[in-house]
Formats: sequence, structure tokens, C-alpha cells
Amino acid sequence: MTQDTTLGAIPQIGLAILVDDEKFDQMVYQRVMKRSGFVREIMTFSHAEKALEFLKQDNRPTVDAVFLDINMPRMNGFEFLDIATTEIGEDFAKMVIVMLTTSMNPQDYDRAMAFSVVRKFIYKPLTQDDVRDVAGLIHKASS
Repeated sequence: MTQDTTLGAIPQIGLAILVDDEKFDQMVYQRVMKRSGFVREIMTFSHAEKALEFLKQDNRPTVDAVFLDINMPRMNGFEFLDIATTEIGEDFAKMVIVMLTTSMNPQDYDRAMAFSVVRKFIYKPLTQDDVRDVAGLIHKASS
């Protein structure tokens, strides 16, 4: 994707968190985010519990977006959402939460969208256009 003049119209995602247990997906999606030109900083977590620990810290930087895989061992994306919305609350609700999945089960979509914090549902793979759309959602939320 070449950057065009519309890039200036959509602010960047300051800090994006990627929670995915697949190392290959993490590597690819970090590259997609960086090449999109819309993400300044990316943090990755292979386990949802570690991402929760980070998000619960009082002195952590502001997180603009969380890209969250649904199917992970130990704690899946839905369990993560349950805990984060309860324990982090309003601060978590300010973030743009994006669900990522390879599942074609319509119940996964319905379940994800039942969470008020989920702003976008993406069938993998993540693309630069998806990242641009998420940056646009952040812009709308801050307007």
C-alpha cells in the first residue's frame, strides 16, 4: 500500500497491543502495522494473561488499540474481554478493541460484538487497510 494524501487526515495509532499466541502471525501483523504507516508503537503478547497484567499497571502508557485473537490457549479472547471489562473498566472501554480470528463460526462474531468495547471484527489475515480503518475508529472516538 502506498501512502497517499489521506494519511494526514487519519491520526496514527500511538500504541497498539497485539495479543496472539501464534508467533508467525505476530511477526506478520507487526510488519503489516509498521508498513501501514498508521502505528507508531506495537507491543506483542503471546498470552492474554500477560497482556492483562500490562493493562492493569497504573503507570503504563496510553493504549489506543488492542488487536485480540479469539482462539488462544489458557485464556481465549472472550475470557480476556470478560476480565478486562470488569477489572480495568472505563480505561479499557476507551481503547479500540479489535477481534482477530480465522473462525468462520457466526456465533464467534455475535459473541464478540455483544461486548460493547469491541469496535471491529477482522477475519485473518490483518491487512494495511484494516489498520487504517482502526486508526479511523480511534479518530472518531476522540472527536
